[in-house]
Amino acid sequence: MISVEEAKNSILNTTQNFGVEEIPFIKSVGRILKEDIVADRDFPPFNRVSMDGIAIDFNAFKNGQRAFKIEGIQPAGSKQITLQNSENCIEVMTGAVLPKNANSVIRYEDVEIENGIANIQIDKVNDFQNIHTKGKDRKQGDVLIHKNKLISAAEIGVLATVGKSIVKVAKQPKVMIISTGDELVGVDETPLEYQIRRSNVFTLVSLLERLNIPSETAHITDDKPVLKQKIAAYLQEYDVLLFSGAVSKGKFDFLPEVFEELQVQKLFHKITQRPGKPFFYGKTDTSNVFGFPGNPISTFVNCLVYFYSWYYKSVGLKVEEETAILTEDVAFKPNLTYFLQVKLSDKFGHLLASPIKGNGSGDLASLVNADAFIQLPKGETEFKKGENFPVIRYS
Repeated sequence: MISVEEAKNSILNTTQNFGVEEIPFIKSVGRILKEDIVADRDFPPFNRVSMDGIAIDFNAFKNGQRAFKIEGIQPAGSKQITLQNSENCIEVMTGAVLPKNANSVIRYEDVEIENGIANIQIDKVNDFQNIHTKGKDRKQGDVLIHKNKLISAAEIGVLATVGKSIVKVAKQPKVMIISTGDELVGVDETPLEYQIRRSNVFTLVSLLERLNIPSETAHITDDKPVLKQKIAAYLQEYDVLLFSGAVSKGKFDFLPEVFEELQVQKLFHKITQRPGKPFFYGKTDTSNVFGFPGNPISTFVNCLVYFYSWYYKSVGLKVEEETAILTEDVAFKPNLTYFLQVKLSDKFGHLLASPIKGNGSGDLASLVNADAFIQLPKGETEFKKGENFPVIRYS
């Protein structure tokens, strides 16, 4: 049995690059960018009017002039016009290019217009006020988004503005999620009194969807020859196999034997943690095998802690560790790392974690009452209110 830290290191040492693919930029939200995005021109690309109003030569105002004849209109999206007379003004719209020979914009709210004359009603006007100057945000050739960034709606806007209609992103692994056990029936079936509906597999599907990883699912009964035959085929076809159940010491927990017979290299089996201790991890030349324990909380936390970490490193995404402060004392005597379910809240800028009482790793319903796990280290038995520990959010 190894520690949580040793298990994580073992997994992170077996990450793999799945390559790069090109996709339409509008489909790239949630994917990992695999190229630097560079400004194709200055931002903004011209001196941009930032308020509806009039554009003037600032020197005329400086010399005492307050009434300006309107010489023309500069709409947004129109070719730049020229202020012909420095004692006149041009009406300008937000987003328009600043007219030539103009260098200050006074908003309509500070102007009265009558009979084609704009009278400025304020005493102070600044040179280049209400003008977003060319290149102020970024210069042509500047890197706007660095590769290995998780693409969000903010990045989509940047991709659009530089004309990046096709973008390079990390390819996603091909994943099969497998449940085992004769006690499991379909979601739309009515279970007998000794049966339960399949749920863990769909939890895993949803956890992977958060990473924009598509997955397939399968269910295999507790029949060792059938397990071996099907898993052998999956190992050849998929980059990742995620299992829920059949990895402990039960009479029908055949997976460790099957993995050994199929020459899956075992990197570890069992971690000093609660929940999720009987976790199996191994690999072949073509596939990575995550064998999660069948209890729902165990499957859930192991996917978040280990598969997510493996995936992030595989695609080059750096994720900052988050911590939270315990809101009450916690006692835990076993010499194990404890992933405790908590409800998060914010108080005066501090993230707080309030423990949620459940009924063990089989209490699936308790997941909806919490929104994270707080990681309490092994080797301690008392965890005091006010202490700070790592948290893994899921909601």
